[in-house]
Amino acid sequence: MRAYSLSRLTDHELLHALDSAVAQDCGSTAWLLAHIAEFDRRRLYLPQGYPSMYAYCVQKLHMSEDVACKRIRAARAALEFPAIFELVAEGRLHLAGVVLLAPYLTQENAADMLGAAAHRTKAEIEELIARRFPRTEEMGLVMALPDLSAPGRIRVGHDVAGATTAFTVESAPGRIDPRSKIEPVAHERFALHLTMDQDMRDKLSYAQDLLGHRLPSGDVTQVLRLALDTLIVSLERQKFAGTTRPRRNTRPSTNPRHIPAEVKRAVWERDEGQCTFVSESGHRCDARKFIEFDHVTEVARGGRATVSGIRLRCRAHNQYGAERTFGAGFMRHKREAAQRAVDKTQHEREARAAAEAERQAAEAKARATAEELIMPLRLLGFRAEEARQAAAFCEAMPEASLEQRIRRALSYLRPRTQASAQSLPG
Repeated sequence: MRAYSLSRLTDHELLHALDSAVAQDCGSTAWLLAHIAEFDRRRLYLPQGYPSMYAYCVQKLHMSEDVACKRIRAARAALEFPAIFELVAEGRLHLAGVVLLAPYLTQENAADMLGAAAHRTKAEIEELIARRFPRTEEMGLVMALPDLSAPGRIRVGHDVAGATTAFTVESAPGRIDPRSKIEPVAHERFALHLTMDQDMRDKLSYAQDLLGHRLPSGDVTQVLRLALDTLIVSLERQKFAGTTRPRRNTRPSTNPRHIPAEVKRAVWERDEGQCTFVSESGHRCDARKFIEFDHVTEVARGGRATVSGIRLRCRAHNQYGAERTFGAGFMRHKREAAQRAVDKTQHEREARAAAEAERQAAEAKARATAEELIMPLRLLGFRAEEARQAAAFCEAMPEASLEQRIRRALSYLRPRTQASAQSLPG
């Protein structure tokens, strides 16, 4: 503790010592960002048993969540725009500024934006961004939130956990959408803060009404508890065929990649719903999200879907294992081919949907056009069947005016009515 006692220093010595410490801190911060950026680029967290760079920083390096997020985002930005390393090392740009600027930087504006942000405070950088990328002003008090599902121009990036994300860049690039928040308030007690749209509010009210006899108070906490109980049962059934009354499968699949339901249940229970990858140091990946069933021996090499032949792996370690077996280039080619197939299927699905919508629109227009003609014909005394036949006869001239179609219909019906009149007894 005595090493940190500086009471012996004079004012002049302390002044210079503080300047030196800040300069060293800036240099070490830039050096740390460089290490994080390269470590992240090589994905070295995977062989160490962590599913993402964020998990490695928090669990292995013992950074706080906020510190890890800020440094990873800054490191990724600096890897794309190397000038950031020097600016941070020289103390001309702080981490908060890098994080603020990162979503807005492009190869075209990076030099100008970084130069303008040098030696600026966080508030000043926010003002700089507001001038360069103005947003629509927001009114205070109560306001409706935008539809977050509405399509728009997006810029793809990576979140701190390594998953692909998207954020709008049209009027305010990098703007963070409102998110729910859970925070502890007491021992084993938590507060949930969220914003819901009208559809979700209506569904909540409907659920409260349906639970009227069982839950007269309509307490939202109890409604959510019951909803989660039901949701979890459904998701477990989808994920690993979870059920309290399993049935024996009497029809084995001929697909070598098919995993029987009883195998999924046994493997999930054995592995406790957690990734089973273990690093050389003995650290087991603790990921419970993006969990997949993985063949211990690849199917291409004769692997079988048995309880001993299947294990749980998170998506990151599943892909990492495949890359180690077949090579990163081969797996990249496979993923690209799979993505092309998905894109093709999506394109075909959209084309079919557009064609069906166009067909339905044409049919609706034809029905409306026919009804427009049938009504005056009925008023002229023609029977419903005759009016429909005349309307069908006039389908060949959809662009004609109503008057023209009526004249054509009458020319079609007149010989028929005359023939009918002549067949009547005199």
